[in-house]
Amino acid sequence: MLKATECYKIFQRSIDDYHLIDDVNAKFKNPYPAQSFESLLYEKNWIDTVQWHLEDIIRAPEINPAEGIQIKRRIDKSNQDRTDVVEKVDDYFLEYFKGTSPKPGARINSETPAWLLDRMSILMLKIYHMKEQTERKDASEEHITKCLAKLKVLMEQKGDMQLAFDEMMEDISSGIRRFKVYRQMKMYTTLP
Repeated sequence: MLKATECYKIFQRSIDDYHLIDDVNAKFKNPYPAQSFESLLYEKNWIDTVQWHLEDIIRAPEINPAEGIQIKRRIDKSNQDRTDVVEKVDDYFLEYFKGTSPKPGARINSETPAWLLDRMSILMLKIYHMKEQTERKDASEEHITKCLAKLKVLMEQKGDMQLAFDEMMEDISSGIRRFKVYRQMKMYTTLP
């Protein structure tokens, strides 16, 4: 059965690979076999990582308004791409658990495994960038101390999400918990 630690490793690989290039326009190269679950997770995190950096660019006070609008549209497309990949991950879980029947009275989960993985992917980005802040040589001791405290909370959250994901997988497999997939209704792109 899939474990959260494996998912975290894939997310971390994506983040590390992106930061080797550190360019929002870099060509996407997925190291995992096409159509594999690992490939979906890597793609999901790559989208998150590029979008994280696009949002940094758009927040720059000196940004040209025309460039800002182009980046905002790119972020909108990225949000749609992200949602599309999460829904593919949901499809994976629907297939994975198709032979599992929920027991009578099985509790329903408020989010699907894929949307929990979405939050875990973004959490890994928060950890990466907060850790960067703790290693800055040009920052004040006060800044470093605050960032270390935040990093500690993020690491605790990582452990909690790991437990939540692993328990969700076990509970769904044993039939004591179930989930439903509701496709996202928001469209981030304009209609033709």
